[in-house]
Amino acid sequence: MPSPHIFVTGLGAVTPLGFSVAGTWSALLAGRDAVGPFDLFDLGGLACNRAGQIRGYSPPPAILEAGAHDRALGFAAGACLEALGKSGMRNAECGVRSAECGTWSAECGIVTATNFGSLDRGECALVPAAGEPPSSLPPDTCRDRMAGAGADLLARALGLGGPRATVTLSCAAGAAGLALAAGILRRGRAERMLVVGYDALSRFAWSGLCALRTMARDWVRPFDRNRSGTIFSEGAAALLLETGSACRRRGAAPLAELAGWGANNNGYHMTAPAPRGAGSAQVMRQALARAGLPPEAIDHFNAHGTGTRPNDLTESQALADVFGAHAAAIPVTSVKGSLGHMLGAAGTVEAVASVLTLRDGVIPPTTHFETPDPECPVDLVANAPREVQARCVLSNSAGIGGCNAAVIFRRCDG
Repeated sequence: MPSPHIFVTGLGAVTPLGFSVAGTWSALLAGRDAVGPFDLFDLGGLACNRAGQIRGYSPPPAILEAGAHDRALGFAAGACLEALGKSGMRNAECGVRSAECGTWSAECGIVTATNFGSLDRGECALVPAAGEPPSSLPPDTCRDRMAGAGADLLARALGLGGPRATVTLSCAAGAAGLALAAGILRRGRAERMLVVGYDALSRFAWSGLCALRTMARDWVRPFDRNRSGTIFSEGAAALLLETGSACRRRGAAPLAELAGWGANNNGYHMTAPAPRGAGSAQVMRQALARAGLPPEAIDHFNAHGTGTRPNDLTESQALADVFGAHAAAIPVTSVKGSLGHMLGAAGTVEAVASVLTLRDGVIPPTTHFETPDPECPVDLVANAPREVQARCVLSNSAGIGGCNAAVIFRRCDG
């Protein structure tokens, strides 16, 4: 029996650039910057004081009613509701078809991808705030703050009855979540899967991220010769995946096909990438093989592009090793120049950008680029968007601990 085709039918986003896909996308195309002074909590003298902080966001009532009051799941719920709504899966979006929509939602599964889960809420159970007594949170409240609990809470809030899973593969989590969901669909365990990557900044998370000593003091400059590091952000992005038969039954209009994917852990080092980005090269080849595509079929490369010297160098080398002479002809961008590094949501927000490039025929720019680096000889889309008639886009992700993931999206023609 042939494997089912998998399509993207809904997108959602809550980012420092906007609380919707349209708001985030227009800001990316305009080259706006999400990074600024970080004042969510007292930094306690930490030198890292810039971030992509979300301000003024109100979480959907449904997630609060499900018992989740942390910022992280509030971001995730907003992105999920937008993806379901734009796809026609939410009752409110379906008019007279509300009964059918309820059935479709009940059959839909969910994969959550995150680095820190609900740590922004749960850290109070570990260390009380200054001047407060030790936490007396009951055990079930502490349980609901664990990373894996997010999938249950979101499923409860959104009425999703399908398979549930959580991926915590550092900064490759979002793309790896898409790979996991695609595998579930291919194996026939579900016909619809909602994938959401999300994270919120907290005292514990920020202390750990600062300890990595990878943060820039000003801006993220991917692939720039004078780049000095990355800057972390918070938020969420979601994609709804459906099999072709599920799309046809409800008359859904796909935005793109998820044609290929790959994920691994090469276990090279706790923080450093493998020489020449060997782990990234492997997942790119896996994604190409699963899609049945030659390297020459890729028209655009949405890079992990953190702005750290080791990542940008090894990612450029992996691109050269996988694509050979064709690498020089592939337009490359990193949205982290504008958004910062969205941690567990990085892979999903970059997947959203990849799908929109296929839809709109335009690549968002890599902002703050000034000086080419001869060690990273990529065709960078720098500081201004570029029109492109792309048919296939590869989005690459990587994370500390040897985690890697890649996904390929193909334009839907008819």
